[in-house]
Formats: sequence, C-alpha cells, structure tokens
Amino acid sequence: MDTKELLKKVRKIEIKTRRLSDHIFGGEYHSTFKGRGMTFSEVRQYQYGDDVRNIDWNVTARTNEPHIKVFEEERELTMMLMVDVSGSKLFGTSQQFKNEVVTEIAATLAFSATQNNDKIGLILFSDKVELYIPPKKGRSHVLRIIRELIEFEPESRETNLTEALKFLSNVMKKKAIVFVMSDFIVDDYEHTMKIVSGRHDVTGIRVYDKHEETIPNLGMVQMLDEETGELMLVNTSSKKVRLNYGKFYNERVNYYKESFTKSGAGTIDCRVDESYVKKLLGYFKRRG
Repeated sequence: MDTKELLKKVRKIEIKTRRLSDHIFGGEYHSTFKGRGMTFSEVRQYQYGDDVRNIDWNVTARTNEPHIKVFEEERELTMMLMVDVSGSKLFGTSQQFKNEVVTEIAATLAFSATQNNDKIGLILFSDKVELYIPPKKGRSHVLRIIRELIEFEPESRETNLTEALKFLSNVMKKKAIVFVMSDFIVDDYEHTMKIVSGRHDVTGIRVYDKHEETIPNLGMVQMLDEETGELMLVNTSSKKVRLNYGKFYNERVNYYKESFTKSGAGTIDCRVDESYVKKLLGYFKRRG
C-alpha cells in the first residue's frame, strides 16, 4: 500500500470514528470508566456541613480559621488496545474483514479516550508481541495507531494470548483500561487472565464472521489454515467433520466467555455483518 492510499484510508477511518466518539461514545466512555480515585485539589475555608474529617489542621493552625482539603476525582486514565494480528484476522465473507472491523472499533475507543485526555497505547500480538506503542495522548498519536492497524504485517500467523497478557503485566504497572480484540480461537490463558484482571479493567471484544461458526456441506473443499498456512482437503459433506468442527469452535467460544467472566472481565461479541456501534453502546450502558 503506497503512502497516499494509506493516508486516505486513515483519514476515512478518522472521519467515521471521530464522529462516533464525539456524538455517541464520548459521554458513555466518561461515565463508564472511572478515575483511579480522589486526588487533592485545593484548600478552602470550612463551611457549615463540610466533613470535619477533611479539615487541614496545619492551615487551620496557621490562619486561626478552620480550612478543609478539597478532593476531586482523578479522571486521567490509560487505555491499552491489545489486538490479535494473527492469520485469522483476514477472514471475512460479507462486507468487511475482521481486521477492518477491529481497526474501526479500536479507533472509536481511542478517540473516545482522547476526549477524556487519556493516554492510549497499543499491543499487536500473534504468538508473540509483534509491536508495542507506549501510551501517549493526542490526535496524532491515535492516527499513528490507526496506521499501524491498517498496514502492519505480522511475522507470525499463530496466536498466543498468554504471552501478550504477560507482556501487558510487565509494561503496565498502574491500573489501565484494557481492550483485547481477537476471535479468541485459542485456549490456555485463563490463569494469566485472572492475574491481569486483578490489576486492570479488562474487556474482551470477540470479532467474528458468521461463516466461521459452522462448515457448510460443499463436498470436498480445499481449505487454508490462516494461522499455519497449511492447505488441506476437507470433506465437508461428512456430518462427523462438520460436527467436530462445530464442537471445536463452540468450545473455544465458551472458554473465552468463561475465562473472562470468572476473572471479572467484560465481554463483547461483534459479528462483522452487525453494528459494532450498538454492541459497544449496550456494553457501556450496562456498565455505566
């Protein structure tokens, strides 16, 4: 992709997602994700009805007038976007590929965080961390994140969520709002998820295509495993093959939902042919 085409794509996504964050998600994000607590703001004279526990005795002694400490909510937060860039991101049979939907969701969340003057960081992962962009503020930083989501080419096509979560724990020592975007066709990450969710506010966003859920009866079909690159002949007319695939797929989806829920993390399911706007808004409203 040449630079002109890339900038055109970035601009198109910015226009669409900024409009969403400005008019729909900004306020919902602000009310859903609270600050880290109360931080000192100022000292003022005591007024009737003030909490005596907040009296600043040093200032009171110095001025011979009762003064209290005023606190306000510490709103500034850090958002980390964790995005699965393994081979399966390119799957899509109607309207959009999964990676295109993920890019729009990530951009909408990032611009919503920018409205709150929060920092935004990015982790792109496959079976290893492919790219880490430390959290920063501002529009130009969000545009860089969008550019990477559009054009980044991973070295590996496989997925290892555990490694990505461990990396997050190492680089993020303070509490962050974390969105993990993947199709979650992996397992073996529940233990690490519990550790990460104990420190951070985590939400999993499962982006999938309806045609991934079942295999249609099409006879002998050559299929490509996007994560391994292996070509194989699959007899889709076999009921056993279709049932085994369905079982495998459902086990992974159930593992994702149970692992996140048991860890205290949130979950959102976004099908590529459905409105992610409604899914995100519904989630924010339930949490707010």
